[in-house]
Amino acid sequence: MKLTNYLRLSVLGLVVLASCGKKGPPTAQKPGKYSSTTGIEYNTEKGMAVANFKKIPEGPGLVFIEGGRTVLGSQEEDVTQTHDNIERTVTIASFYMDEAEVANIHWLEYLHFIRADSAEEFYRSALPDTTVWARDLSFNDPYVTYYLRYPGFRYFPVVGVSWLQADDYCTWRTAKVNERLAAGGESKPGGGKGLFGKKKDKPAGEGAAAGAEGTAGAAGALATGKNSTSIENGNTLPNYRLPTEAEWEYAAQALVGTQEVGNENQEEKRIYPWDGKSTRNAYGKKQGQFLANFKRGRGDYAGIAGSLNDGAMITEYIYSYPPNDYGLYNMAGNVNEWVQDVYRPLSFQDVEDLNPFRRNGVGDPESKYDKKGYQSLIDDHVRVYKGGSWRDVAYWLSPGTRRFMAEDSATATIGFRCAMINAGSNK
Repeated sequence: MKLTNYLRLSVLGLVVLASCGKKGPPTAQKPGKYSSTTGIEYNTEKGMAVANFKKIPEGPGLVFIEGGRTVLGSQEEDVTQTHDNIERTVTIASFYMDEAEVANIHWLEYLHFIRADSAEEFYRSALPDTTVWARDLSFNDPYVTYYLRYPGFRYFPVVGVSWLQADDYCTWRTAKVNERLAAGGESKPGGGKGLFGKKKDKPAGEGAAAGAEGTAGAAGALATGKNSTSIENGNTLPNYRLPTEAEWEYAAQALVGTQEVGNENQEEKRIYPWDGKSTRNAYGKKQGQFLANFKRGRGDYAGIAGSLNDGAMITEYIYSYPPNDYGLYNMAGNVNEWVQDVYRPLSFQDVEDLNPFRRNGVGDPESKYDKKGYQSLIDDHVRVYKGGSWRDVAYWLSPGTRRFMAEDSATATIGFRCAMINAGSNK
């Protein structure tokens, strides 16, 4: 009798274990009906609201960049003798990045909405400086008038934009994309008012709190099907932002294309965002063609008539030239690109080795640099830019090279692209 009872209990235990194993532990996508620590039921009058969540919403224009360990730093001979990007091993978390540079049409869209939604003063502050094309000893006058607004230049990279303007664009883009998601995929005409100083919305806590996970009104909002937006509900995108210098350099290297499956050693290196030591295509029908838009030598921006090689006297279509192994276009040449970091020559010695980033006022203070005495150009308002441009020689196409400029300045050779964290996942 005892043996029979023992067998019954054993079989029952196996059934329970099997059912548990089949169900598996709770996940972000399947948290279950009950709390795994208190046993209290979710989405009830007294329980916490837990929204349905599948994955991060798709961000327009973004491609996924799988993170990992890498060696950052200049792969080129340090011809400038700055020693400001010496090789070091770091780890970069996975993130998203725009597949191409922000173009004129995107900036005109931005101007369209903020002209309707924001203060006139802010609208004027967002206008690119088109005079960056003007040169005393060069006839670039037509670009001053036509480059930003003429339809033929729609998908050329926006230039004449300062770091501060690019940062504001990221803020606006975040609000506009999330507004569209909140409306079920369609933006409401005239929405987003008050973002830059005209008509103010409700404070961020109002409205959103009605459906936020863990708040008193959350269960009711979920039960009634109200379309509430909050971080906790997972129905909004994280912030669009400028990439960190480390993210940008890592994405430009695109060493994922050289990696063998199962091999944890990074045996390949790249001088440029493509294989080989040359700036020309070594394979196929386009053999000999340049792989980026840059200045080939003194006075040579594009080649000769009848056989134009890189084909661009100034900037070029943002989808020109082959993408790198992450699917990113023009991570070398066309325009330099702003990144988040404040410039310091010895950042590699100071920053962390996980997601390194240089921000204002942390270590190596600006007081060490004699800008007032004209012995230095460095302070807390100079930002790094990367990648080389149509007006730069090949040296600056290497992802490890870096330069800096005042955050309120702009040129005809600097644009930008946006990035975003990969929230809630390491893959």
